[in-house]
Amino acid sequence: MSLILTHGYFIADDAIEQRIMRPYPPLGLLSISAWLDRDGIDHQVIDATFLNAERFVQRVRALRPRLIAFYVTLMTRRSVLRLIAALGGGEGGPTIVLGGPDVRHNAADYLQHGAHLLVVGEGEQTMADVARLPAAACRDAAALAAIPGLIHADSQGQPVFTGERKFVPELDELPEPARHRIDLQPYFQAWRSAHGQTSLNISTQRGCPYKCSWCSRAVYGTSYRRRSPQQVVAELGKLVRQYAPDQFWFVDDVFTINHNWLAGFADALDAAGLRIRYECITRADRMNARVVQLLARSGCTRVWIGAESGSQRILDAMKRQVRVEQVTAMIRAASDAGIQTGTFLMLGYPGETESDIVATERYLREARPDLFTVTLAYPIRGTQFHDQVADQATAPPFDQGSDRDRRFPRTYSDAYYRHAVRLLTHTHAMTTALHPFGLRALAHRAAWCLSRLGMWWHRRVGVQPA
Repeated sequence: MSLILTHGYFIADDAIEQRIMRPYPPLGLLSISAWLDRDGIDHQVIDATFLNAERFVQRVRALRPRLIAFYVTLMTRRSVLRLIAALGGGEGGPTIVLGGPDVRHNAADYLQHGAHLLVVGEGEQTMADVARLPAAACRDAAALAAIPGLIHADSQGQPVFTGERKFVPELDELPEPARHRIDLQPYFQAWRSAHGQTSLNISTQRGCPYKCSWCSRAVYGTSYRRRSPQQVVAELGKLVRQYAPDQFWFVDDVFTINHNWLAGFADALDAAGLRIRYECITRADRMNARVVQLLARSGCTRVWIGAESGSQRILDAMKRQVRVEQVTAMIRAASDAGIQTGTFLMLGYPGETESDIVATERYLREARPDLFTVTLAYPIRGTQFHDQVADQATAPPFDQGSDRDRRFPRTYSDAYYRHAVRLLTHTHAMTTALHPFGLRALAHRAAWCLSRLGMWWHRRVGVQPA
């Protein structure tokens, strides 16, 4: 075997995913696989999601690949580093290639922990160029210098960047992801068991032109490129015929960014006689009454609208370029159109005070989304947020944690924020309760009071050091 494409995500190690059980195939790897197929490059995809580390290592060793390419995120960093150590990428072993959003700004650390090559940015063309190299050339600086989009180590172990690779200008040039390379049935079975339906992910765009201070743009920068509506609908039609999923998940950062594209998408679905159900993410400032109508017409059953905070002061500090009132209005408009709504919230951003958290609670009460998620802010390397707190932040050793574990002095203690998260949870439950004065709603009201009391107490106790 010449090349293995893989990742280090094991669902058995992810307690949160086991609880919500919404797994999706590794679309990025399957896109690279399709590109390699088109170029006639021998390779295999190993999807680790439903394996464990022992079975994974056994499968890789049995294939004896010359190259092993891992897709890495901050979430899978520790797992991938353990797999590299287990597979022995040293002298005489396979060449270890890493790509994904975590490698660009952590290049030196990954090279020191056993990686030989890092693919920076869009991976299809770079991975194909690497796969065509003879074995010896994969560790030859002169040969690697001719391939843009790579980082490797020099003779002193320091990172050397071969330069940025230009993006694929037209996404219609990309082949459809090679879903046939992996077994999709475990994903469908997991979905059916947890939700009584199946779901598949699909991508229509790459990049996001917005510059939110906490968001990583390590792969696509601030580019925005999109496939034609007709090509997307053609892929959807094939997936419906082959797999008959109950719904689709559009992985795009801002699905409604281009209103003309969205109208063309709805028209293309109508022309094909295709009826689908789907879920997507967007921004409130890229929505209006026409967009809501187009979403409903094209089959959107759930739209996630980013908020992050109900405090305009914090949104401005995040460089979100959106008004709280816009988010509230668009969530209500989508709900009125029969589309389920979700929103994202973030607590603990630098400078946040209790009044900002109260504003976020008020936003939840007024917007009344069907679903919401809340996270504590953490600074990702390469972001403006990270640069803002870098001189105050601490982190565990590279192979023992990730950016999620990076600590910086928040306004309040961890215990305070645990109560704040519970406060938002109980606020949402009370606001969306079918029976506002029923026993469940009253129980949430009592729990809300305890959370508020906990916030008060831990605010008085003081700030927990970073």
